[in-house]
Amino acid sequence: QVQVVESGGGLVQPGGSLRLSCTASEFPLNSYSMGWFRQAPGKEREGIAYIRSSGEPTAYADSVKGRFTISRDNAKNLIFLQMNSLKAEDTAQYFCARKFKWSVDWKEIGTYDLWGQGTEVTVSS
Repeated sequence: QVQVVESGGGLVQPGGSLRLSCTASEFPLNSYSMGWFRQAPGKEREGIAYIRSSGEPTAYADSVKGRFTISRDNAKNLIFLQMNSLKAEDTAQYFCARKFKWSVDWKEIGTYDLWGQGTEVTVSS
């Protein structure tokens, strides 16, 4: 089945770290750019990180730049999101998504065609 599945979410204290993983199945991950998005309760889904099929370049939303790092291991069909210095406002459901179409703005949701169910991240003391 063609799918992406996120994992690694959980409860973490402010200032802590988490690493999210996204496992791709039944499609050639090395042919696709990928993105991480998040959605907090009552808010719109927002793009937070992007990585080209080859691994470079990457891009980040201003809200996570310098704290989050996106990476990939195409041989293992994995996408990662390392999240450091977490804040309460990072609390959200996190999704990885497959980008099927080029866009000027990598955050354009309509250019992603395959989404996972998400993994929940809660930052709280």
